Amino acid sequence: MDVSLLERIVRLMSANDLNTVDVRDGDKRVILKRGAAAVSYVAPTMSAPVAAHAPSAANPSLPGGASGTAATESEDAGLVPIKSPMVGTFYSSPSPDAKAFVNVGSKVDEESDVCIIEAMKVFNNIKAETRGTIAKILVNNGQTVEFGQVLFLVKP
Repeated sequence: MDVSLLERIVRLMSANDLNTVDVRDGDKRVILKRGAAAVSYVAPTMSAPVAAHAPSAANPSLPGGASGTAATESEDAGLVPIKSPMVGTFYSSPSPDAKAFVNVGSKVDEESDVCIIEAMKVFNNIKAETRGTIAKILVNNGQTVEFGQVLFLVKP
């Protein structure tokens, strides 16, 4: 299948808020799913679908890592999440030698850039869309993020 066609389909999915598209071309089939980071390709001779990889666990060295304890949940109560609007690679700064858009303690408003997410060689600036102070950064620079994954927690 044509990669540029698949890229156009992904853009259409995003623009029209579609979660799944099933494309068939003769005996070839591609299923695109937004938010699951899975692309399945089933050739006519294959009987089992390609399994999607599970989302990576949060880095335990980061504040609010994957502990899942009641203490962490109560600490996070009242904090506003900034979630990833797409699947891609998280970058905390506009270039490798530049300083991060935000750090813990940074003040943000609705128009503040907080990070960049790269998807299909397109770099998308992500806005805070809320007002407050960055309380926690939950992902590492260069980490793959999922649709809807919490990137930051903001104290209003």
